[in-house]
Amino acid sequence: MAQRSRPSPQASTQPDHRPQSARAALHNAALAEAARPAHTRRSFAAIDLGTNNCRLLIARPTGEGFVVVDAFSRIVRLGEGLAATGRISDAAIDRAISALAVCADKLKRRHVTLARSVATEACRRAENGGDFIARVYRETGIALDIISPQEEARLAVLGCHALLEPGNGLAMIFDIGGGSTELVLVDATSGEAPRILDWQSAPWGVVSLTETEIFDPENPSERIDAYARMRARVSEAFRPFAQRLPRAPDDVRLLGTSGTVTTLASLYLELPRYDRRAIDGLIVPAEALRDISTRLATMSITERRTLPCIGTERADLVVAGCAILECILDIWPAARVGVADRGIREGILRGLMDRVGRIA
Repeated sequence: MAQRSRPSPQASTQPDHRPQSARAALHNAALAEAARPAHTRRSFAAIDLGTNNCRLLIARPTGEGFVVVDAFSRIVRLGEGLAATGRISDAAIDRAISALAVCADKLKRRHVTLARSVATEACRRAENGGDFIARVYRETGIALDIISPQEEARLAVLGCHALLEPGNGLAMIFDIGGGSTELVLVDATSGEAPRILDWQSAPWGVVSLTETEIFDPENPSERIDAYARMRARVSEAFRPFAQRLPRAPDDVRLLGTSGTVTTLASLYLELPRYDRRAIDGLIVPAEALRDISTRLATMSITERRTLPCIGTERADLVVAGCAILECILDIWPAARVGVADRGIREGILRGLMDRVGRIA
């Protein structure tokens, strides 16, 4: 039976590894915000431009964390074609800038005082990633920071760790993205921010894996063979991390943040449409997720499109996510998987608010 975990408002404090100029700008902005009377304080914002999605979250701090005042999400497929060309395509750039223009308008209308905007694997990998970042700034005023895989993993943990099942000791948090997957081993005791013990960023996400594994999606046997090859690719990428992992404790805890796990959780609940309130904090049996993954891998794209919470936009990518998830369960055999509809954006917001709070 599905269970819900109890979120904790506490967030961790991590050192800031950004350049001195960026830290100074953040410090000055935080000082100005801290000096503002409480009743006039404005909003904080986080933008996460991934390989597949562009996401914005705007929030105001509260005594227990923050309250969301605006949000935006759009699939832009920034990494489409990147595996073949090594470049972000013109069409993908146009889609991303269109979405970021919406974000810029929301930042202005919500009078955002302090924001951080990050880009991840597609921009790290693309030879024209720097040119793209410059064009975004020229056309939208948004200054994207291409973060390292380690920073991406840290922000994901900071944003979703409160949804780990209660317990002590080792746990794993993962983020299946569009261009990469982050695995983070943490020492997590209930009620405390987890300490990162080890991590890996594997170069396989739902977009990069889908575009690498070419097959005839209308041929049932080819679908099965392609899924096996996807799992083999990901397993090989995970091997160095798997070899470093300690022996898993008897009560293994596992928490995932990504469109893959939220989509599979929606199918598990048989939701007619996606409902964040039903998904964020859900605990799902691992075997149920494996069963759903196997079923999706054998279906045609047309069949997957008819499923609620998948539709046209995710029908071609969800199978790669299933393969990655099964490989994670292979190396960290949890009986249950926690599901988080939160991650990098929430981690950014908690980091910004924490700095302002400490300065105030």
